Amino acid sequence: MKMITRDTDYAIRALSYMVASGGDTATVSALSKKLGIPRAYLRNILQRLGREGLLESTRGKGGGFSLVRDPKKITVFSLMEIFQGEFQLSDHIFRGKICPEVKGCSLKMKLDLIENRLIKELRSISIRSIVTR
Repeated sequence: MKMITRDTDYAIRALSYMVASGGDTATVSALSKKLGIPRAYLRNILQRLGREGLLESTRGKGGGFSLVRDPKKITVFSLMEIFQGEFQLSDHIFRGKICPEVKGCSLKMKLDLIENRLIKELRSISIRSIVTR
């Protein structure tokens, strides 16, 4: 089981590189070459980050992508939400239906505790903190 998908991983790597290099405008080609991520795949990820308001793109010579959100406020969890949707360890489905014991299930309670701790930790990891470590 993977906690972080390839899209989220690539987004973290691209944003971290952009912050580490001073936050200047970065081209897809330069990022692709430096990070070893296929250009077309990376372009889609950066465009998605643009639609989500984390990056802005500039066309033409000298164009590329640049950060518009403070890297201290971009967290691993927020990127996971963008690329992976709602975070949930278990939906407690049994035979295609929600388990009838869901309200009193001790496993569900323990998983919910773990999920809440994990979300708290993932929200505490910002792109800025990754770069400064």
